[in-house]
Amino acid sequence: MIEALTFDFWDTIALDDSDEWQRAQMGLSSKPDARIELFVEHIIRYHPEISPERAVEAYRAANTRFRHDWHHNHHTPSVYLRLNYAYDNLGLSPAPGKYAALVREVNELARAIETMEVRIPPIFAPHVHTTLSELSQRYTLAIISDTIHTTGRGIRHLLYQQNLLQYFKHFLFSDEIGESKPSPRIFRRASLEIGLPPSMIAHIGDRESNDIAGPLAIGMRAILFTGIIDRGSEQSRATAICSDFRKLPYLVQRMR
Repeated sequence: MIEALTFDFWDTIALDDSDEWQRAQMGLSSKPDARIELFVEHIIRYHPEISPERAVEAYRAANTRFRHDWHHNHHTPSVYLRLNYAYDNLGLSPAPGKYAALVREVNELARAIETMEVRIPPIFAPHVHTTLSELSQRYTLAIISDTIHTTGRGIRHLLYQQNLLQYFKHFLFSDEIGESKPSPRIFRRASLEIGLPPSMIAHIGDRESNDIAGPLAIGMRAILFTGIIDRGSEQSRATAICSDFRKLPYLVQRMR
């Protein structure tokens, strides 16, 4: 019998990048462009000897290193650490007596990027509010989410804004625990924190590689959510497939 449910966040609870149309309406750059703009402006302000082109090159190299860590090492370095990758690429190591100043400089930029990420909230999945309210009365709920630019702190803020934070008892964000999906370790840790064996937990998410293969590998159930995007459900190994949050309570109840 299932007694706990863990949820992915992006493209499960909220639509990833659904704030981009609002940014366009407001005349703002896309978030990827805005991140680069913030980085270049910051570098030019503190290190005017570095050209904008060189700064862009360093930022993109840092992103490539991040993606390697994410996909191959199942680890998502924080925004602060990713910026350090870019600084390393530029050869900006702290001189004697200047370490604290450089840390403040990178922290300032990290905060600017993290704030930009949550300034305009995403669109949330249809019926997610009523469904989570219903499920929280019968099951322990948790979040298991990779963090790419929006930190675990930022996702908590978005959930709080929507009055959804109250329904979750546990939060496992990759930037906070040092593991990302589909590593079995993040799902085992969820099982330990919830205090239930994997067989009594079902995970709900939108990606076969992260949200289905990961939990199944340790004996959890896995529900592929296609209500926002269907990435190939016809080939899924999921225990169940859910296309509408209103169907989720029934699907979970059927799992014995």
